[in-house]
Amino acid sequence: MKIDTLILGAGAAGLFCAAQGPGRCLVVDHAKAPGEKIRISGGGRCNFTNLHAGPENFLSANPHFCKSALSRYTQWDFLDLVQRHGIGWHEKTLGQLFCDDSAKQIIEMLLAECRTAGAEIWLQTEIGEISHSDGRFRCQLTRNGKVIEVESRALVVATGGKSIPKMGATGLAYRIAERFGLDQTETRPALVPLTFGGPTLEHLKSLAGLSCDAEITCNGTGFREALLFTHRGLSGPAILQISSFWREGDALSMRLRPDVDFYETLRARRQIDGRKSLSRHLSEHLPSRLATLIAEQSGLTGNLADQSDKALQHLVSHLTDWQLTPTGSEGYRTAEVTLGGIDTDELSSRTMEARKCPGLYFIGECVDVTGWLGGYNFQWAWSSAHATATAIAAT
Repeated sequence: MKIDTLILGAGAAGLFCAAQGPGRCLVVDHAKAPGEKIRISGGGRCNFTNLHAGPENFLSANPHFCKSALSRYTQWDFLDLVQRHGIGWHEKTLGQLFCDDSAKQIIEMLLAECRTAGAEIWLQTEIGEISHSDGRFRCQLTRNGKVIEVESRALVVATGGKSIPKMGATGLAYRIAERFGLDQTETRPALVPLTFGGPTLEHLKSLAGLSCDAEITCNGTGFREALLFTHRGLSGPAILQISSFWREGDALSMRLRPDVDFYETLRARRQIDGRKSLSRHLSEHLPSRLATLIAEQSGLTGNLADQSDKALQHLVSHLTDWQLTPTGSEGYRTAEVTLGGIDTDELSSRTMEARKCPGLYFIGECVDVTGWLGGYNFQWAWSSAHATATAIAAT
C-alpha cells in the first residue's frame, strides 16, 4: 500500500494533521476509538484551547521553539473552526475554553474534517517495524490479524507521551526517535497531583476533600488557583500547575487565601470579638478543619484576645508561607501530560521535521514542548499538527 503520509496516532495532533489534507493520508492507532484523551479531558467537555495561549505558557529546553507554530495557527484559528461546526462553547476561567455540551463534539468535528480531506483511519492496528530507504518509509502494520506493509513519503509521529497509560500511552514516539538517532530530553510526569509521607501526610489526610484558593510557589514560579487536599497529598489546579516546575526535594510555599490580609483582619477582630478562638476567626475565611489545623500548628493557645501582634504575625506566617515538601507525584497514571520528550534541537521549528531524516515529523505531546494547565497542550497539538501538514502539502 503506497500513500503520501502515514500518521501514527489518532489523538488530537494526529487527527488534526490528517484533517489538513497532507496528500493521500492514513492514520493508524491501536485504540478502539479515536481521540480518547480528548473524550475524557475537561471533565468530559474538553478544554480545547486558551484565549491567552502564547509561548510564555510553555516549558521547553528551547523556549523559542514553539513560537513559529503557535503564531501560524493560533487559538483564534481553532476557535473559528469550532464555531463553523456549530459547537457551543464558553470560557470557564483564566481564558480556558470548553464545549457547552460534550468533548465528543470536538472528536466528531475532527473526524468530519478528516473525511472531507479524504484521510483514512485504521483503529485497533498494531505498529510494527519501521524502516526508511530511498526517500520512503515502510511500516509493518497488523490489522484484523493480517500484516500489511504501508509505504509513505512522509511519516508523522503523533503517538503522545507516557501519561495515562490506561488510555493507551506507550512511549512509542520515543522509541521511534531513538531508532532514527534523535536525542531526547528527560521525561517526567507533569500536571500531576503531588504526594506526601510521614506526619505531613497524616495532617493532609485529615483535610481530604477540602479546597481553598491558594498561591503555590516553587523554584521562582507561582500559580494562584484552587488547592485540593487529598488522601495522598495535594491536588487541584494550583498543584497541577506547579508540578511541572517541582523537582524531588523541593519545598512548596503555599499562601492560603491571597485575597485576605489575615494580619490586619485578625487585629481588627481582636478589638471587637476577641473572646472567640483563633480557629473560629480563621474559619470565616478557610474551611473549618483547615482553620483548626493551622491554629494548632502555629502553637498558639487561647482566644484571639490573648494574642499579641507578634503572635499574630507568627500565625500569619503559616498562612502566607506554609512550607511543605512532597515526597513524589502520582506519576504517569494520573499525569495529564509528559514533560520533556524529543529534543527540539533535532526538529525544524517551522515544520516539526527531523533534521537527520527528511520526511519524518514529530508533533504534539511527544515533543519537548509542554503547556500549562488550561487548554494550552491542546493548542500545541493543533499548532504543531498544522505546521507539519502545511509543510507536507507544500512538498
